[in-house]
Amino acid sequence: MTSLPLTVAIPTFGRDSVLTDTITALLEQHPPAAEILIVDQTPVHDAETEQRLTQWHAQSAIHWIRKERPSQPAALNVALAQATQPFVLMLDDDIRIDPGFLAAHLEGFIAADVWMVVGQVLQPGEEPLVGPVPRDQGPLADLQFPFRSAEPAWISNGMSGNMTVRRERILALGAFDENFTPPVSYRFDTDLCKRLTRAGGRIRFQPKARIYHLRAQRGGTRSVGSHLNSASPVHGVGDYYFALRQGLSWSMLRYLLRRPIREVCTRYHLRRPWWIPVKLIGELRAMVMALTLLARGPAYPDRLR
Repeated sequence: MTSLPLTVAIPTFGRDSVLTDTITALLEQHPPAAEILIVDQTPVHDAETEQRLTQWHAQSAIHWIRKERPSQPAALNVALAQATQPFVLMLDDDIRIDPGFLAAHLEGFIAADVWMVVGQVLQPGEEPLVGPVPRDQGPLADLQFPFRSAEPAWISNGMSGNMTVRRERILALGAFDENFTPPVSYRFDTDLCKRLTRAGGRIRFQPKARIYHLRAQRGGTRSVGSHLNSASPVHGVGDYYFALRQGLSWSMLRYLLRRPIREVCTRYHLRRPWWIPVKLIGELRAMVMALTLLARGPAYPDRLR
């Protein structure tokens, strides 16, 4: 069977059986992708997972890349550097997919100025959202776009857990900014989307390209614990850094000032107010770190230049 001109890239961390289930589903797609890259940041897998990944790699069903330091933007940059196909599909490692999923992504590239296609994401218990959705304008447009929408649309934001890009266009933009602090790296994909649209590209939302996100309890960003009761800056630094990178404006200033208030105005903190000072310390630390990163400048990987 003729394969699609598509590289599937899956960054993974701390996942075992759910990862192999995801790979199995991709291998069963018709038509198949030309290439599947697994950028594996897990120090040690269980014996069954290690055996299956080793076997698939030996059979050239996948290309298994080991990486020591976990970072989602850096892992995806590795995949972009090693991909051999003109289109690269970035996926979460804990998903289910429908038949024809891969082909649906490429169907979204309906014009040359479509540089990215973003698929529908259904979280556990969600159904597709039918009908028009409210849309924002300006530098913060689509930050709250509901990716469970059932309506095709032109958007200016995307989620890297279900996103296909024209490889050469993304490489020309510098790919992902590795300043977005791992392991959370919040907003790193939104940052790329904003740079893409400013450069003249367009993003197509393609609900036919649907994933069912399983939200596996082990691994991924859940390895760093809850953001609700943590003074760590890693949960917020990406959001502050992203906002600062968009330039000074009243809308951006309001966004920055509202974030710490929004983060403590939750049911969790209403019931446990003693965590509010802890969370605000984390927000302050995140802002300071974001300002430091902004002064340093974006970290685009040299290996892609």
